[in-house]
Amino acid sequence: MSIPDSVTQLAQARMDARAAKDFKLADKYREDLMHAGYEVVDVAGGYELKPKKPYITLAYPRDIRPIDLENDVTVGIIVDGFTDDALETVRTVKANSNCAVAIIAIGDAGALFEEMDKRTYLISVAPGASWADCANVFLEKVASKYVVVMDPSTQFTGDAITPVVDELAKGQYVAVGWHGGLVNLEDQWRSVDDKGVGEVDVLFSYFMAFNREAMTQVGGFNPRAVYYRNADIEFSLKIRQAGGKLLQMDLPLTQGRHHGYHDADPDYRDAQSKKTFDRILEKYRGKEAILSPRR
Repeated sequence: MSIPDSVTQLAQARMDARAAKDFKLADKYREDLMHAGYEVVDVAGGYELKPKKPYITLAYPRDIRPIDLENDVTVGIIVDGFTDDALETVRTVKANSNCAVAIIAIGDAGALFEEMDKRTYLISVAPGASWADCANVFLEKVASKYVVVMDPSTQFTGDAITPVVDELAKGQYVAVGWHGGLVNLEDQWRSVDDKGVGEVDVLFSYFMAFNREAMTQVGGFNPRAVYYRNADIEFSLKIRQAGGKLLQMDLPLTQGRHHGYHDADPDYRDAQSKKTFDRILEKYRGKEAILSPRR
């Protein structure tokens, strides 16, 4: 790709400003390059120019500003690699609903920018970002009445938004999801049994829909949950301890390969999962009063 002379001149002017230790001027030239459609990357002995990505990249999820997609419902998806599969998931959401979609890509967003439009928000954060910090962006900074936190392995086969919004609007439940279950008391809270549709103790993050205002009172996911697994159980029990009820529903959804589990480093996956589950047992085990009726 041929880079215009005017862009090359700006990049060289920035290098000269840095050499003269005029960093304020160098930053101005960097901004000028961004406006011209290029990113400048400093390398040994000089610089490289790359076409600017059509989305913003930030260091941390906490740096993300409020997100207002002017929609009562926003589906939030955290993507950590395998962006082609995530792209297909986003397309199924948009094909089967009128909701907004907010995507946080941890690292490179791949071709996800192809779906950016008025109802689809995309931002990238640096590799290593905490799953819980990303999920809390959806609960804390999305200006929608209802927010769905959904795994990129989950795909829509029909309208999954209308039934959960209808249920949340009744006010009996503050969270509605696709899969979940009841804590197994016989094995000392170490597993969850799927009892089908109905009130449950926990919902799983394959698809969790929330009344966002209620979640601001509960608080968000535990920021210590850097990995997704068991963070949903911990948050579900936090909601129940605060007096909220959760509902499991049959929804027109299907699941593809769960890359976040099957393709994660096994040692990292198991260690982080255990840390979260150990916190769950320490804080909640034995508090049967917060659980839903047994069935």
